[in-house]
Amino acid sequence: MAKALQPEGMPSQDPWKQTAVAVLTALGVVYGDIGTSPLYGLKQAIGASGAPTPEAVTGIVSLIFWALLLIVGLKYAILILRADNHGEGGIVALLALLDARNAPRGSPRAYLLIVGLIGAALLYGDGVITPAISVLSAVEGLKVDAPTLAPAVVPVTVVILIGLFLVQRKGTEFVGRIFGPAMLVWFVAIAVLGLKGIEQSPAILAAISPHHAVLYLSHAGPGIAFAVLGAAFLTLTGAEAMYADMGHFGRLPIRLGWFAIVLPALMLNYFGQGGLLLATPDAVENPFYLLVPRWAHYPMVAFATIAISGAYSLTQQAMQLGFLPRMRVLHTASHEKGRSTFPW
Repeated sequence: MAKALQPEGMPSQDPWKQTAVAVLTALGVVYGDIGTSPLYGLKQAIGASGAPTPEAVTGIVSLIFWALLLIVGLKYAILILRADNHGEGGIVALLALLDARNAPRGSPRAYLLIVGLIGAALLYGDGVITPAISVLSAVEGLKVDAPTLAPAVVPVTVVILIGLFLVQRKGTEFVGRIFGPAMLVWFVAIAVLGLKGIEQSPAILAAISPHHAVLYLSHAGPGIAFAVLGAAFLTLTGAEAMYADMGHFGRLPIRLGWFAIVLPALMLNYFGQGGLLLATPDAVENPFYLLVPRWAHYPMVAFATIAISGAYSLTQQAMQLGFLPRMRVLHTASHEKGRSTFPW
C-alpha cells in the first residue's frame, strides 16, 4: 500500500504520535458499531436459546469469543486488510482487484461481480440498520432506572441519530477526533464492567475452550442453533467497517486499535455479562446495563449512543467503477479525497 504524501502546509509529526492519533481517530469512526454490540448481542443470543441455563450461557459466550477471534481478528484484521486497491478497502475494492467488471459473460468472475454487488447492497442496508439498533439499545438503558421513560425511548433515539448524521457530514477526520476519545473511555468502561462480572462467576472463563460452543450447538437442536447463530452474528456487526475504512486510516492504526483496545474490551465485557448470567439468571432482561452500577447508568447511556456508518467510501468507489450513476461529491477537506492524511 502506497504511503499518503504529507499535505503541503501541514507540519510533520513524530511517527509514533501520528500512529496514536490515527488509532484514536479510528476508534471514533471504525469501531462505533461493533463497539456498541455488547448492548444487545449477548442479550439477543441468550433470548434465542430459550433459557439462560449454565450450558447455554457458557456455550454462547464461547461462540461469541471465537467468532470475534476468527472472523474479525483473523479474517478481517489479518487477512482481508492485505487486499487493498491502491490503498482503498471495501467490497467494491475487491471487485476492482478481481477486474470482475471486464470479465466475459458467464465466467466465474462475472458471477463474482453479481455476488459482490449484492454484498455492497447489503452493506448499505447494514449502514442504515446498525446505527439505529445501536442507539436504540443504548437509550433503552433509561428504562432500567426509570421505566416510565419507555415511551420516550424512540423519540430520543431519532433525535440522537439526526444529530449524529448532521455531525458526520463534517468528515471522517472531524468525526474521529470528536468521538475517538469518547470511544476510548467507552472501551475502558466496558472492560472494567466485564472484570466485575467475571469476578462474580469466574467459571465463565471456561468459555475460552471452543468445545463449549460446539457442544451447545450440537445439543440445542437445529432450530435453536440456527436462531442462536443468527443472534450471535449481531456481535460482529460493524466489522466490515475495518476494511471499508482502510483508505481513511490504513492497516496499522486499524489493526492496533482492534488488537490493543477493542478486542480485549469486547471479550472482557462478554465474559462479564456471561458471569453475571451464571450468578443471576434473572439478569437476562438486560445483562449489559445490570452490570453497570446504578450511579453510572446515565453516563453509560450517553457513551453508548455513538454509532457511525461508512457508506461514503463505498459510494465513491462504486461510481469510479461504473456501478453507480455519477453523483456530486463534496469533500470536507481540501487536502484529502476519501483518504486521510495518515501515512499508512
